[in-house]
Amino acid sequence: MSSEFSTEKTGLAIPTEIVEATHMSVSELKQEIAVMLFKKRKLTLGQASKLADMSQYRFQHLLASRQIPIHYGVEDFQADLKTLREIKDL
Repeated sequence: MSSEFSTEKTGLAIPTEIVEATHMSVSELKQEIAVMLFKKRKLTLGQASKLADMSQYRFQHLLASRQIPIHYGVEDFQADLKTLREIKDL
């Protein structure tokens, strides 16, 4: 059961030797994965920033520092409208 607003998490285990081989912290590695998936249009801005454990504002700055454009289409707009409606109903 998959939901965009689900708080359910899936465990993703990355062997310590792989993390160490990258010479990155787990946080940095998550940011790199989020950037790559966003760039490939596999994640929305909101999903990628969540994966990176960053606010959307900070994640946008990370993308801008790498000259990665924000892709924001009709689907993203509709998802944002849905979120705003749900927030309003809280």
